[in-house]
Amino acid sequence: MIELAVDIAMGMLGLAAALALIRIVRGPTLADRILGLDTLSVLSIGMIALYAAHSRLTLYTDIAISLALVLLLPTLSLTRYLLARGSRE
Repeated sequence: MIELAVDIAMGMLGLAAALALIRIVRGPTLADRILGLDTLSVLSIGMIALYAAHSRLTLYTDIAISLALVLLLPTLSLTRYLLARGSRE
């Protein structure tokens, strides 16, 4: 039963990741691309967490938590850059 739930959730996260990639490639503004990148990082953390629940290995939970802490930094720095660029114009 849990395998079916994990398979369905992985499929939905994969579809969401594909849509986020489309937003990164096509998004007309830099803010859209930053938001797509942040969404993609959150979805990848979700996929790792689902795999951790499926495999019952706590190592993957630690990896997901570490990625959540690390992947926050590029989003913050790109947002700060975007705000600084907007104030100059």
